[in-house]
Amino acid sequence: MIRVKNGCMAGLMIFAVGVQAAQPVKVGSKIDTEGSLLGNIILQVLESHGVKTVNRVQLGTTPVVRAALTAGELDIYPEYTGNGAFFFRDETNPVWKDARQGYETVKQRDYQQNKLVWLTPAPANNTWTIAVRDDLAQKNHLASLADLSRYLREGGTFKLAASAEFIERPDALPAFEKAYGFKLQQSQLLSLAGGDTAVTIRAAAQQTSGVNATMAYGTDGPLAALGLTTLSDPQNVQPIYAPAPVVREAVLKEWPQMAEWLDPVFKALDEKTLQKLNASIAVEGQDAGSVAAQWLKTQGFVK
Repeated sequence: MIRVKNGCMAGLMIFAVGVQAAQPVKVGSKIDTEGSLLGNIILQVLESHGVKTVNRVQLGTTPVVRAALTAGELDIYPEYTGNGAFFFRDETNPVWKDARQGYETVKQRDYQQNKLVWLTPAPANNTWTIAVRDDLAQKNHLASLADLSRYLREGGTFKLAASAEFIERPDALPAFEKAYGFKLQQSQLLSLAGGDTAVTIRAAAQQTSGVNATMAYGTDGPLAALGLTTLSDPQNVQPIYAPAPVVREAVLKEWPQMAEWLDPVFKALDEKTLQKLNASIAVEGQDAGSVAAQWLKTQGFVK
């Protein structure tokens, strides 16, 4: 029989518990370009600190990824603060249009109801907006949706490529029309299947069927690269969609340093940075994992 002193035995027990607790962290993301980018960033930061991971980046749509997280099939993924309005059926609450209030609200509610922890958000807003061709914007001084309303009242030529959801959903185009006092006719709309902004952006860039504007997201990468100008929303019609890592509390307790590791990384992901990184993937065709790795290394977040 091998005898072990009490102190040594306690140390072995602690070591065994630690090994047992350190299960691989399942990292996921949504299926779109930015989801892949942010998911890879989270994955690589964790791995750089010795955390074993399971790669489930680009798992699916928001409902799929959200359900996987709440069911424990995922441990962490990047989500957007404004989606709290829909998770908690609270779309009319004005807090979602304020970056700080929206974040604090979703952080509190998701922890109370689901034991999910929202970590530091990025200073970016991936909200719905409208973008127009650069030549149209420059010639007619279009910088905001208020400018677009003025242009339309003056009878300016305009045709928008968008998904049916953007055209019909009350909090999307109809909300912009109501707030800024314009109404697009059917002849001014090109409805394209699906919700992929890469398709609508391409239609505007190539002037498909006379299109000179597109629905877009605030951090869409191809916009600047394809000669499109994003119109600002001075009335804050849309919620603020700031990306942030969301992690299960049980996993954060196993890896409490996770919040500290990811904090400076997401603070560095402002709107311009995300647009540039997204463009490297969507326009230049680079691999999302490679784009994430290069940026993290350049910024000094990983060696």
